[in-house]
Amino acid sequence: MSKDGSSFFYPTLLSEAAKWAQKNSLWPMPFGTSCCGIEMMSTLSSTYDLSRFGAEVVRFSPRQADMLIVAGTITTKMAPVLRTIYAQMLEPKWVIAMGACSSSGGIFDTYSVLQGIDEIMPVDVYVPGCPPIPEGLIHAILYLQNKIDKGMDRKPAERPTFEDAQNAMSYRKGVGYDIKANFVMTQDYVEEQKSKRELEVHTKQELLNKQELNK
Repeated sequence: MSKDGSSFFYPTLLSEAAKWAQKNSLWPMPFGTSCCGIEMMSTLSSTYDLSRFGAEVVRFSPRQADMLIVAGTITTKMAPVLRTIYAQMLEPKWVIAMGACSSSGGIFDTYSVLQGIDEIMPVDVYVPGCPPIPEGLIHAILYLQNKIDKGMDRKPAERPTFEDAQNAMSYRKGVGYDIKANFVMTQDYVEEQKSKRELEVHTKQELLNKQELNK
């Protein structure tokens, strides 16, 4: 009803109405493990007021959230826990990797730190910085809302097994560095890539053996 009391109709498609509702009612599931978590809390405070964008209804239950914000360093022991939380979230769901550590491991290039959460789940938006400023997270959420509004398809994650998730550091070693957001990984793909790597290693070893014999 308009301001003068007269009624009006706003024709639209149900799918468009659903996208509008999803875009303006993102419920975050915060997963802050280090300094990026403090910046995420600041974004939710009165100074930046994330509620202006309809994404302030923080839920600490994955079954009541549809936007996972990973803010901080993720160790290999924590990887299965994070993967379980992601699996418990309802579709449609989205993931934001906030900061260098969750995006690529940051300065912690060690065996005990996950070199980016995209090794265990698809990522929709990366937020650079160490740590990123609150405006960076706000920009990421606005960008995600734009993706939802345009109806960009997001493929659900299909990872091999829970045992592989426990050994998350083996993903890139086994499948390479060509994994991107919305990438659907299957067990067949993993086995194919591992076979290629083993063949390459075997070929190199044979070449080295021949060179040794020629000497």
